[in-house]
This record gives sequence, structure tokens and C-alpha cells, in this order.
Amino acid sequence: MKNTVSQEWLINNILKDNLIILDVRAELDNPDYGIVEYKNGHIKGAQFVSVEDIMTGKVSTHGGRHPLPDMEKFIEDMKRLGINDDSTIVIYDDGDLAMAGRLWWLLKYSGKNNVYILEGGIKAWSNSGLEITTEIPEIKKSKSLSLNIDSSMEVDINYVKGAIDSDNIAIIDSRAAERYRGEVEPIDKIAGHIPNALNYPWMNLVVDGKIKSKEELIEYFKDLEKYEEIIVHCGSGITGTVNCIFMEEVGLKPKLYVGGYSDWVSYEDNIVI
Repeated sequence: MKNTVSQEWLINNILKDNLIILDVRAELDNPDYGIVEYKNGHIKGAQFVSVEDIMTGKVSTHGGRHPLPDMEKFIEDMKRLGINDDSTIVIYDDGDLAMAGRLWWLLKYSGKNNVYILEGGIKAWSNSGLEITTEIPEIKKSKSLSLNIDSSMEVDINYVKGAIDSDNIAIIDSRAAERYRGEVEPIDKIAGHIPNALNYPWMNLVVDGKIKSKEELIEYFKDLEKYEEIIVHCGSGITGTVNCIFMEEVGLKPKLYVGGYSDWVSYEDNIVI
């Protein structure tokens, strides 16, 4: 896998000077969860990154529940974590990859190449009996970190509207099947999905911290190979990144509609089915 690293890899590389380890654990309905868990114990050298404070911009009427942060500010936040252009970055969460995926996507979007996610997250690390510490690392702020936005990774709501009737563009809804079908809607104000969207639930790719094999991923996404473009979305631009990670693993080039379904339903004239 090109976007993930194993426990063995991290063990063998954890002392390298250019390695940055980021802890991005979070629960969206419990804002204190991540920092509390980090202080209770984390992988040695890891620094905490807040989903709400660093990885999310200002929420307004439109744009979804987790809009992109101001990218200039994001880069400054990354510099404070000691990241420079030569850094190798390893990100972990509890193991489902959703929170780690959001930060992975942001770093890729900002132009960073050496960005990886730890397979199994901290739960698998701890279950393997590997070192957990409460020591907070001292980090020297980076003096230089460039911002090179890769605009090919993102689309906005107008792009999605134009893609709805296209036979050459697949719109992928990453939410759970029951939310896609409109049977339940625990967060957003209207149940259903964007017209013509296809449902590829992100949680099918990671079960108990274990990810599908390359062969399984190829089989899972094979029906998408016929499309010229793929637009991925979820509820608010977080869990959809898991689909993006593994689509890339099999050679697909997804674009993320960051605002997602929460942005779509913020416009009263948008159709939901």
C-alpha cells in the first residue's frame, strides 16, 4: 500500500529526524475526546492535531459542517508541528482511518507527498504491546513549509450540479447505506442522497482496524473504472477521505466534494432523492 505504513515500518523509522507523527483521534459528538485520549497516552513523539481547531474552517450557512480551513493558516499550524517540505508524516487515529484520512487529504491537497497513515491506528499499536507514553514532545517550529494547492483534488457544489446528469462522471456517496437510502438521518436536516449518486460506504473498507487487500480493493471499485471522473462525498468531508485513499491505491483519481451532503441540503432548491 502506498498511502499506509505498518507497525513494523514505524518501529524501524521512529527515530529518524525527518519523521513527524501526528495523533488525530476525535469523536465528532465529543469535542474533548481526542485531546483527553492523547494526554492519557500516545505513540512516542506524536503530536495532537485537533479536527475542529486545525482541520476545519469557519462554519457558515453553506459549505457543510466541516469546511476546509484557511490553507495559509493550516500551513502555519503544520509549521508549528515542526513539519517542513522534507518531512515524512505518519498520521494515526483509533484505527478506522476517518480522522487520519481527513488530515492525510489536507496535507496532500496542500502539496505534501510523503504522507502516510498508520495501519490499525493506536488501538492496534497498543494491542501489540508497543510503547505508549504520556510525555509531550518538545517541537521546534519549522521555518519553511510551502503551500502548493492541488486543485484537481477538490470540486465545489456547482461542479457537482453539473455532474449529476453526466454518464461519464460518478458521484460517490460514502455514507452508511441506511443514510444514503434516506431511512435514517441522525445529523443533517433532510434524509436522502444527491440525485444519481452511487453508494460506496466508507466503513466497508476498514473493519476492526484491518483494511482490505489490494486485490479486494480492485474488486470493490472495479465498476468505477469506466468513468472519466469520480467525485467522492460524505456528510461533511471527513469520512469520504477513506474512499479517496483507497481509490488512489487502485489507480483511480477521485475528487472530493468537501462540503458533502450537509452542504447540498443547505440549499433549499437542491433536489434530494
